[in-house]
Order: sequence, then structure tokens, then C-alpha cells
Amino acid sequence: MLVRAGGASAGEVGIATGGGSGHLPLFLGYVGPGLATSVAVGNVFSAQSSDAALAAIRAADAGRGVLVLIGNYTGDRLNFELARDLADAEGRDTRLVLFADDVLSAPPERSADRRGVAGVVFAYKCAGAAAAAGASLDEVAAVAERVAARTRTAGVGLSPTVLPTTGRPTFQLADDEMEIGIGIHGEPGVRRGTLQSADAVADTLLDAVTAELDLAPGARVALLVNGLGATSAEELYVLTGRLHSRLDRSGVVVHRTLVGEFATSMEMAGASVSVLHLDDELGTLLDAPCQSPFLPGSLR
Repeated sequence: MLVRAGGASAGEVGIATGGGSGHLPLFLGYVGPGLATSVAVGNVFSAQSSDAALAAIRAADAGRGVLVLIGNYTGDRLNFELARDLADAEGRDTRLVLFADDVLSAPPERSADRRGVAGVVFAYKCAGAAAAAGASLDEVAAVAERVAARTRTAGVGLSPTVLPTTGRPTFQLADDEMEIGIGIHGEPGVRRGTLQSADAVADTLLDAVTAELDLAPGARVALLVNGLGATSAEELYVLTGRLHSRLDRSGVVVHRTLVGEFATSMEMAGASVSVLHLDDELGTLLDAPCQSPFLPGSLR
């Protein structure tokens, strides 16, 4: 478990998060002022224990309650739900928000089954800023829920990850192949085929994401282009350029762009694209100061 330096801030709602290792900087990298308060991690690609989850909730509680903000994975959810029951029995006030932004992991009619991926960084940022501003637990949870409802992500894999426990790839993918919709643990995607150009990949991912967002001309968004662990910054910026061009042509205003590694899968090559449809409050919260090794200062 990792806790913000100095512990939970008096007078603030705490934010506890967690999940398996192997996705750095998720989850450990987003603990700090204006972000999460504590994090519980498990082994590589394995859920944190319920004991670790309870310890994270306790560490985040400064008397105004704790938001549990996690990705929608069975083990993470079950262990944090058990930890919440135990915390509630201790008299602690908690709320749970599940992040499920991966549009290609399930169709809209089964959106509750979708995986949580890199878009959760937006929730850490906005909910953390609300907590730092003195918002109540219900208000902080409402911000996280609104970010979840307005964020969509789609990804592509170019090579497999290798688990340190086995030394073997988690799946097979030829050098000239790519897989659209692959999960950050190597879960099957929706389509495998011949490697395409960066522009074609960017178009495919953006089309999947924006199909579920009401982005009329003049809409403001935050864009996150995430490398999965073995993709160069140059390649990510090529994708970003195409995404900006597409959004500009459709009249959508890109308020903030984040490019880098935010939620990885060991040494998997590939990338994901996350779009958050901003409103005025979310734009302000996204711009608020924060501090962590991977989101230093602010996003300006």
C-alpha cells in the first residue's frame, strides 16, 4: 500500500484506489495532492487483497469519508466491496465508483461489463481536485461518476506482454499484425488484421470512442493518448497529430492533451485513446493544481 506523503489531509474527502501491478504508472503514480490519497496494489495482473484494500480505505479517511475509485475488474471490485463492508462496520463513510471506459470490451447495452482502462486518470484528476477544494463525499463521488459517464477509450495492441512469472507472451501476434480492442491484460479484442498506418489506426480508435459521445461542433474535450509500455513517444505524437486534425475538422475544441504512458501493460506495444467530454466544472477541475511523479504541478 502507498499513502500520500503526510497522510490523508484533514478536512478533505479521501480517495482510495488500487488494482494489480504491471500497469505503471497506474495505480501507484497517481497518489498525491489533488489526486488519490492511497492505493492498494496486488501482484502482476492480480487484484489487491481485501486486507490491502481496507488498509487503503483506513489510510484515506480523515473524517469526511472515502471515495473508492477503481477500474471495473472482478477481483478489484470484489475485494474492495468486501473492504467497504468492513470499513462501514467500523463507522466509516464510503462511496464506490467503478470506471468502465473501454468501449470495445462490451457493446453499449452491456456497458456495465466494460473494462476500466487509461481514462480513469481523468477521474483521479477531477475527483481529486474536487476533494482538495473541500467538496463533500457525495459531491466528489458525483464528479467521478460524471467523468466516468463522459469518458470513452479504445486501444490497439501491436505485440504481446510477457508475464515475469512465466517468461512467456500472454498471446501471439505476428509482426505484421495488430489487434483492435485488446485489453491491458491481453484480453481478446474485436478485430485482428494486417498492420495499418498510424492515421488509419487513429481514425479507427477515434471513431469507436466518439460514436458514444455527443460531440457537436463547439464541444470541448480532453484527449489522452496512452502508450502501453513499448511504444515510442514519437509514435504517440504521430497518433496525436491525426486525432487533433480529425477533431479540429469536426469543430471539437481540444481543451487539454496528455501524451505518454499512463496505464501500461508491461512491455506491450500499442496505444489507447481516451476522450473526456468536458463541461465547465470538469474543465476547471482538470486544470486545478496537482502533484505526483506522473502528473506534476498541473496539466497546463
